[in-house]
Amino acid sequence: MNLAGKLNGIRDAASKRIPTEKLSIMHRRTEELRASGIMDHVISPGDQLPPFALPNQNSKIVNSTDLLSSGALVITVFRGHW
Repeated sequence: MNLAGKLNGIRDAASKRIPTEKLSIMHRRTEELRASGIMDHVISPGDQLPPFALPNQNSKIVNSTDLLSSGALVITVFRGHW
């Protein structure tokens, strides 16, 4: 199964666990975001990111320009659930 198929499976399974009322709110808000034009400003594959500074896993602020001076940069977005 490809990534799209796996993601669709995760979405479908989540849809069965989330109460209908909450799922409806999520879908409505997603459509409102799309209608706002926000998708015109998202980073796409192949785009160059603007310089940024963010906290790392140890809460230390790191600068993308400094990191790139050492080589390629891989960004991982971790969505924790605490």
